[in-house]
This record gives sequence, structure tokens and C-alpha cells, in this order.
Amino acid sequence: MTKFPKDFLWGGATAAHQVEGGFDEGGKGLSVSDVYTFDSTLPKEHWTDQWHLMTHQQVAEAQDPHSKKYYPKRHGNDFYHHFKEDIALFAEMGFKCYRTSIAWTRIFPHGDETAPNEAGLKFYDEMFDELLKHGIEPVVSLSHYEMPLYLVTEYGGWPNRKVIDFYLNFAIAVFERYKNKVKYWLTFNEINCVKHHPYVSVGVIEENHPNLEQAKYQGAHHQFVASALATKACHEIIPDSKVGCMISYQLLVPYSCDPDDVQKTVESQRTSLFFSDVQARGYYPAYTKRMFEEKGVELAVEVGDEEILRQYPVDFISFSYYMSSAVSAHPEKLEHAEGNLITGGIKNPYLPSSEWGWQVDPKGLRIALNQLYDRYQKPLFIAENGLGAIDEIQADGSIQDDYRIDYLRQHIEQMQEAIHDGVDLFGYTSWGCIDIVSASTSQMSKRYGYIYVDQDDEGNGTKKRSKKKSFDWYKEVIASNGENL
Repeated sequence: MTKFPKDFLWGGATAAHQVEGGFDEGGKGLSVSDVYTFDSTLPKEHWTDQWHLMTHQQVAEAQDPHSKKYYPKRHGNDFYHHFKEDIALFAEMGFKCYRTSIAWTRIFPHGDETAPNEAGLKFYDEMFDELLKHGIEPVVSLSHYEMPLYLVTEYGGWPNRKVIDFYLNFAIAVFERYKNKVKYWLTFNEINCVKHHPYVSVGVIEENHPNLEQAKYQGAHHQFVASALATKACHEIIPDSKVGCMISYQLLVPYSCDPDDVQKTVESQRTSLFFSDVQARGYYPAYTKRMFEEKGVELAVEVGDEEILRQYPVDFISFSYYMSSAVSAHPEKLEHAEGNLITGGIKNPYLPSSEWGWQVDPKGLRIALNQLYDRYQKPLFIAENGLGAIDEIQADGSIQDDYRIDYLRQHIEQMQEAIHDGVDLFGYTSWGCIDIVSASTSQMSKRYGYIYVDQDDEGNGTKKRSKKKSFDWYKEVIASNGENL
């Protein structure tokens, strides 16, 4: 059996807006994710609708202090008050690293301030100190679907070039503050998902937008420039730092050997890989000219932008992997995969599906790792991978989540195969290592964690933490460096 590198970074991943809570403490401002509500009375198939379309009314109502709606991502699982307890549990599992994010709005509540908020900086000082005390390496995303809401309502989000400076002000502030505590940084979470949810990605409200495609890609260009400049600053402030990009990588395969399906798959895959191409290679690939023409996009690129991109590419590629998807040039004739958040792809008859309709494809992870390494020849890091499921508490209080263990085991086995193939993979953080509020549905009952949190979809519960069966399983995986699965 192929062995994992001896210094392999095993761990878990969360995001600030899904765990922290404390939205009205420590001077924190509202973020784009603080706008999402959860309504259990809606049919399940509509729970992801808000993720795909944000309205001006929703944004306005969310800013009303008298709103009676429940905003789950303002409360998370209350990590803000439980982080020492939670980190102790991570340490008990043997985590080598913990991937999370810094809430931009804790440091700069509106985003356009000149001086950072000391209370916010102090919180992350304490959190990083707690991780390091337990020998856990922080892997930190600068922006993970939590940009300040004020930058959306007052500046129009990332299509406004001014946001580059606001982001860099934030990035430099945290690099300086945590230069002796954080070595691994990610500039933007799932940067390619601007295609599907531009509101949380680049701060563009989709409703009645006159030129949505233009806004998406102009915002993405400004993020590319900001990422390159942040990479430059990080290397200068923290000389031994490693900066990565992060994409959502959903392996796409042709539904059939029809040449039209094959061509459609190539085009669809490029629309995601374009983002890592720019950040890892340092330039816009040739195929983007036609892509922009067909989308009616004309980027405003300032003098010096191209040189910035070329000079400061990222050091490594990180990505999320949950599923694969089949692609057809004639999708209207075929059955669509349910719950497919990324591509709206065709159902693959060879694969099982999760409770949320995500098609489970462990072997696709090996293929994805090889594709990315062949393409970039840069180290890879799996920043997210996991199974969302409804967990049932047994009479004795235990949670027998063998389905989660099976999912993770199969994916880790394929990681071993990819390493044997020659892929340089240096870390793995499974998603939602403790139960968190779902990004796509804002519910709590879609659970990913090794650690159960007593909290329901309306935020009710004791917040008590308890171990699932998968807790001890993952502990043994880490202790054996992937040999005992």
C-alpha cells in the first residue's frame, strides 16, 4: 500500500461564517452570508434557492435590526464561545492542521476602514494560540464567502476596483498580526464559484442585474489581481509562507462518447479551471478570448495588471471535491442529477447519490488529483471533502455514522492511489469536521462532522459537543498516517 508522506497534513476544515456565531460581539460587522435565512416550512427542493439568487429586498431586510427572520450564519455552532473546547477535540483526534477562515468583518466591520478592529484581531490571536498549543497548524482562508455587506451595498462589490485596496488592507493587517502564527494561506475560497453564486463570491446582487456575466468576470479579474498582490505581500511579510488558490473541483465526464458530449465537457471544465489557470500560471489562457466573446464580456484591464499576475502566482493549488458530474450537449433529453450545486449536470447511472442528490465518486478524486497535477506541476492540498447526512442519535447516545466512514475511507484510498501515480499531495482537511451550518441550505441537520453539535435547523439546542463513531475512526487514520482505514 502506498504510504502518505511522513509530514502529511491531516485535519479538518470549516469557515468562519458557518461556525463562529457571535455576529454582534467584538465589533463585528454584517457579512454577505449574514443575509441568508432558513425556513423549514419550504419544500426541501427549494432550500438551496437563496444560494443561487439574492434579491435587493432580502439584503435590505437583513439590515433591519427589527427583522424577525432567523439568520443561521450569524449564529453558526457558537464556535466563538466554544473554540477552546472544540480545538481540544481536534487535538484529541490528532489533527496536524485546521483549515478555517478569518471573518473579514471582525477585522474591518465595513471593509473600508483604515485601521483594524482590535477586538477581532484579539479573537484570532487566541484561536491561533490555542491551535499552536496543541501542535495544530492553521491553514487560513482570507475570504470565504464572508466579505463585508457594506462593500456590496455601498461599492457594488468586487466589480468596483476599489475593493482590491480594501482587501489588501485587510490581508496585510492579518499577515502582520499573525506572521509568527500562520504559515499557510488561501486567498479566495472556491474562487471559480462566482459562475454560480456571484452574490457571496463577488458581492453582486443578481436580481435584475443589467449585465450579470460582465459583473461576474470583472469581479473575478479584480480578485485575481488582489490575490497576486496578496501573495506578494505575504511572501514579503512572512518569508517562509505558502500561499494557495482554492477552487471547487467537480470532475466532469462526458455522458457518452458522442463527440458533442466530449466537446461540451472540455468547455465546461475550462470554465472552472480558467480560475486556477490564471492564479497558478499567471496569465489568461488562450481559450478565454472565445469564452469572453461568447459571454459578451469585455474586461477592463489596467496597465500593469498582466505583469502583476505573471510575477506573483500562487505556490500551491487547493480544492474542494465532493462529487463528479456527467455532461451532455443535449441535457434536455436526459435525467438531471438532483442537488448538483455546481454544474446542474446529468445523472450518472454508474454512481450512487447522497441524501442531497450529490453523486458519490471516490475514483473521480484520483482522476481530479492527476488532472490538476498534470496541468500545474504544483503541490496540491485537498481543502474540502465530506458527506452531508442526517445523523440519528441512538438510545445509548451514540451516533453510528458508518456511511460517513465509508465515504471518507473510499476517498482516502483514492488519494493513496494518486500519490502512487506521482501526485504531490501534502494535505487533506475533510469538510465540516464539527457539525456546522450548511453553506448551500443554511440548515444544521445536513451534518458532516466527526463531532455532533446539539443544535437544530432553527438554532435550538444545548450546543453540547459529542463524538460520533467516525471520531475514533479518523483518529486512527491520522495516528497511522493513513495506513489503518
